[in-house]
Amino acid sequence: MRNKKLEVLFWSIAFPGFGQLLNHQLIKGITLIILEVVINVFSKFNMAIMYSFLGEIDKAIQVVDYQWLMFYPCIYFFGIWDAYKYAEGEEKPYEFLPFVFSAFFVTVGLMYSYRTEVLGFIIGPVWLPILFLIPGLAVGLFIRKLLIYYER
Repeated sequence: MRNKKLEVLFWSIAFPGFGQLLNHQLIKGITLIILEVVINVFSKFNMAIMYSFLGEIDKAIQVVDYQWLMFYPCIYFFGIWDAYKYAEGEEKPYEFLPFVFSAFFVTVGLMYSYRTEVLGFIIGPVWLPILFLIPGLAVGLFIRKLLIYYER
């Protein structure tokens, strides 16, 4: 049995807009793909990713344009949530909350990424936002659970 929601979720994680294309939302999908590419190019995010994977965090910090990169988490997580929401399958109440809080926490992580140290190392504009994803998901899931609990 094919799980459409899971398939769309993973394609959206791979590249914003792909999930919309799978959901046959062509205009929205193409728009998200274009936004992702434009933000990626102008923020020089791919260069930052490359330098981060090579362990050259200082170069990643210097190359990235934070003014452009600040848009990335919201576009990214909106694309994931939107594709997931419109995929076939059961809808659950408040399922958007983990996506919203993830976008918020990743954006905050991005803002502090050039100066936050963990064990004496600056984490940079790729790894710190990824680390901030964990509490974002946790807070979103927790608030969702609270709202569902108190709605009864």
